[in-house]
Amino acid sequence: MARSTVSTGTQGHPTPLGVFSVISKQRWHRSNIYSSAPMPYMQRITWSGIALHAGVVPGHPASHGCIRLKNDFAIRLWHLTKRGTRVIIAHHDVQPVEITSPHLFKPKAVSGSPEFQAATVVGKSVSTAAATHGSPVSKTETPEATSLQVPNSAAAEGTPRKMAPISVFVSRKLSKLFVRQGFSPLFDVAVKIENPEEPLGTHVFTAMEFQSEGAAIRWTVVSIPDEFPRIEDATKEREAPVKQTALSVPSPDKANAVLNRIEIPRDTVERISKLLTPASSLIISDDGFSHETGKDTDFIVVTH
Repeated sequence: MARSTVSTGTQGHPTPLGVFSVISKQRWHRSNIYSSAPMPYMQRITWSGIALHAGVVPGHPASHGCIRLKNDFAIRLWHLTKRGTRVIIAHHDVQPVEITSPHLFKPKAVSGSPEFQAATVVGKSVSTAAATHGSPVSKTETPEATSLQVPNSAAAEGTPRKMAPISVFVSRKLSKLFVRQGFSPLFDVAVKIENPEEPLGTHVFTAMEFQSEGAAIRWTVVSIPDEFPRIEDATKEREAPVKQTALSVPSPDKANAVLNRIEIPRDTVERISKLLTPASSLIISDDGFSHETGKDTDFIVVTH
């Protein structure tokens, strides 16, 4: 959909890497930490102060950890997102690819039911650029999502219930699976991981839209590269940005191999399948979720 250069944190104030989401938005914001510095079109991704915002982009790392965007791009991005939009921060280019696996969750919603119809409507708003989760910042910003509800919330009489997407997180470190919906924790269970001493990496699977009258759902995956470039390599990379314009298409093979190693209890699979809608996600990581994961957030996984 769009592509832009950014300016991230310096060596003394590095930008964290990992899986985040937009947790609040403000058109005109001033820093609570750095002398009320202006941060227009701010999209916060951690409660400890990391955000995307318009600012000076000099062509090298220059921030105190935030991700600076060019003004025009910051404005465009601000209008594209809502609270819950997934944000992935990595050293190298990453992009979603199609993936099929018998180990990915399959929907249990019945075609023609209010839940299926509502989820289909939600699915139409999902793009391969960003999958969104939960409720919006305000009704004026994203009116199409204001009626998403978690299962136990009361719906207006005669109005079909629209299910909020779920987020599933599997941690190799904790050997557990966690589920959130509408930014609220639902449940967690233990899982078995084959060869638990071997890394899984970090992978973000996103359910895109229903297929075959609700009997299946299309999935994509973003696998975050494990390699970590040294600081001295950064100058060389900046000297030849033209060479980075062509993106190689990643393979889903590694993500498939990771899915094959995880054994989830059958009753848990059934429970998740009944809640599955487009824009739902599955995050698999060697790490646990960050302490930033809390009230009104999706899972936040810091990989470095």
